[in-house]
Amino acid sequence: MMGNAFIHFDNVSKAFGVMTVVDNLELAIQQGEFVSMLGPSGSGKTTLLMMLAGFEAPSSGSISVKGKRVDALPPYKRNMGVVFQNYALFPHMTVAENVAFPLKMRGVSRSETAERVGKALDMVQLGQFHERRPSQLSGGQQQRVALARALVFEPEVVLMDEPLGALDKKLREQMQMDIRDIHHRLGLTIVFVTHDQAEALTMSDRIAIFNHGKIEQIGKPSEIYDRPTTQFVAEFIGETNLLSGRVTACRNGLLDVAVEGGQQIKVASTAKFEPGEHVKVSVRPERIELAPAGGSANELSVRVSDVVYRGDHLQVIAAAASGPLVVKSTRKASAPRIGDEAVASFSPEQCWIVA
Repeated sequence: MMGNAFIHFDNVSKAFGVMTVVDNLELAIQQGEFVSMLGPSGSGKTTLLMMLAGFEAPSSGSISVKGKRVDALPPYKRNMGVVFQNYALFPHMTVAENVAFPLKMRGVSRSETAERVGKALDMVQLGQFHERRPSQLSGGQQQRVALARALVFEPEVVLMDEPLGALDKKLREQMQMDIRDIHHRLGLTIVFVTHDQAEALTMSDRIAIFNHGKIEQIGKPSEIYDRPTTQFVAEFIGETNLLSGRVTACRNGLLDVAVEGGQQIKVASTAKFEPGEHVKVSVRPERIELAPAGGSANELSVRVSDVVYRGDHLQVIAAAASGPLVVKSTRKASAPRIGDEAVASFSPEQCWIVA
């Protein structure tokens, strides 16, 4: 996969003084892929994007596109469109002039520029806004202009750094769908930086989870969410319950684990573990049911300590011998009450071991 990658980061590091923000990182991105870089502030994701764009130089390692190194090229020679969170529009220019700017810098003729600007603005549904200034537009419209400007010169790659961070929830969700649609229609290669988990899950072909300058895990959204490989990823993406315990037996793809408090659970796992090994088991709140005893391989006795109304579900906090459990309960079920004794049940396939 590395050899025929469209974009390849080969052992790339970046240090500012004594602080290493990207640490010996290896990443391959295929042509036409939408890859999101997700992680907390300071995890290195934006620095990696800035190195790909040419605004920062690697301290070591190399970056190549289509097999050719680009780390020594200036930004304007990399044929990449960039969209920032703050839009970076020129206030004294009209919408059309803003979008035309990259073409002007490349010496494209006036007639071709007018045609391309019209197409780019139609693509982001701003065909009627040619003559307006950025100050006359809403935040969402300004972001569409920035997107049109990044697409107008038909770049090979579009880089986006928290492009929807300043928008309200409804507009942000609409723009997620619009960018996703443009990606599918044009077959663009998009590298997208965000700290919003839902955004990454919604839009990406693959997600790279960053932690302290390294990629902790990379995979399809479903893999990252349903099978996080480490405790950091399990806790960073969505909510999870972590149960500590020791392996008591390992056979036929199932681990028997005695969790803290003494109760036994079964975990589906292809990895081999020795009896006595300490493990952590992750189980998502929506995978747990509060149900009568006797219906599942894994049943933990709990007492309901809090019930929080969340609109589409109830968040139930339950006390088990192994520690507190968070359960997402559908509102169709008879609502649990504080103080209720219950059984938290889940199958071996709905929990997994994290490193």
